[in-house]
Amino acid sequence: MPAGVTGSLQDGKLTITGPKGTLTVAVHPRVKINIEGSSLAITVVNPENLQDKALWGLFASLIKNMVTGVTQGFEKKLEMNGIGFKAEVRGQNLVLDVGFSHSVNFPIPTGIEIVMEKNIIKIRGIDKQLVGSVAANIRSIKPPEPYLGKGIKYADEIIRRKAGKAATAAKAS
Repeated sequence: MPAGVTGSLQDGKLTITGPKGTLTVAVHPRVKINIEGSSLAITVVNPENLQDKALWGLFASLIKNMVTGVTQGFEKKLEMNGIGFKAEVRGQNLVLDVGFSHSVNFPIPTGIEIVMEKNIIKIRGIDKQLVGSVAANIRSIKPPEPYLGKGIKYADEIIRRKAGKAATAAKAS
């Protein structure tokens, strides 16, 4: 583990603490974790069993993400495309105007920070799963449509566009 990061195992729960915060995960009974100083070793009851091998890799990945989260944090970017689409943070809510007859209030969970820059929504936090879940929930409010590309999409997402009725009719004649 990097400097400034500590881990502790109590009552089947692994807690990782770093400069940005603390994360906790419940450890499966077939997974054994040994913490010695600044190193952390993961083993399983039976390394030959396929399910134990899967748990071994799962917990290695979860712990790696926890260490990265408490040291650097995670960020997802969403992009809003559409005329008149806007969003702003009001208190503990993200208020979205995305073409509906009403504004959509999205409550921001604890541990998540949302920053707006023009049409980009930046979601930051130390828990990778929570950051991804919040980004997916915001995107699901108005997913991008394939004809004009209007909606909320991930910044690196590519929307496959469809030709539309007029282009199809012109090609047929």
